[in-house]
Amino acid sequence: MTQFNPKDIKAAQDIVYFAKTRHTTKAFDPTRKISDEKVEKIKELLRFSPSSTNAQPWHFIVASSDEGKARVAKATERLFPFNAPSILNASHVVVFASRLEIPEEFLLKVLEQEDKDGRFDGDKETFKSQMHAGRSMFVNLHKQDFKDVQHWMDKQVYLNLGQFLLGVAALGIDATPMEGFEIPVMDEEFGLREKGYSSLVVVPLGYSDADKDYNAALPKSRLPYSEILTEV
Repeated sequence: MTQFNPKDIKAAQDIVYFAKTRHTTKAFDPTRKISDEKVEKIKELLRFSPSSTNAQPWHFIVASSDEGKARVAKATERLFPFNAPSILNASHVVVFASRLEIPEEFLLKVLEQEDKDGRFDGDKETFKSQMHAGRSMFVNLHKQDFKDVQHWMDKQVYLNLGQFLLGVAALGIDATPMEGFEIPVMDEEFGLREKGYSSLVVVPLGYSDADKDYNAALPKSRLPYSEILTEV
């Protein structure tokens, strides 16, 4: 992959601009679709997110067809019907799912991919074993000592989500992160638990409906630095 030089695009056109201008879209324009080129970039954002020890304990469903979006929307029908229109009118919808377990065989799969990608070429014998030992140490801490390994993996998925929302904003794409869906329904619809995962968040993607998206015109509201920031 070519190394990105921020100077090439005016320091990514100032990433803070996108943090300040993105918003949670309340209505999507069903006639506007995300281009194939940008869909590929969306997939890359999902894949290249950071995670603790590079564990990558996630899986994603990307729905673009009417049928696929309807399947995602099934999980909103009983308790969260107000979320269905965003899912159905969006260009694409991403379901974020987290692993239920992180067994040794998965850790070895990650390790072998790192090896394949050249992460250990400097001294394979040393670096590869050190990486596996370090990652296993953190996983085992959460399994055996903290007893929160699933919660730890969920946090990695949310780390991905945060980067994803900023990334799609930089692509000029609107998004709506939502937890308002029934997890068991979603998991059953896509057989996620049989694959070792469970859904966490749904993110419709597309373009705001200028007439119906009331949130687009509202000013940002955040607590002041005096409340959230301590400088030492």
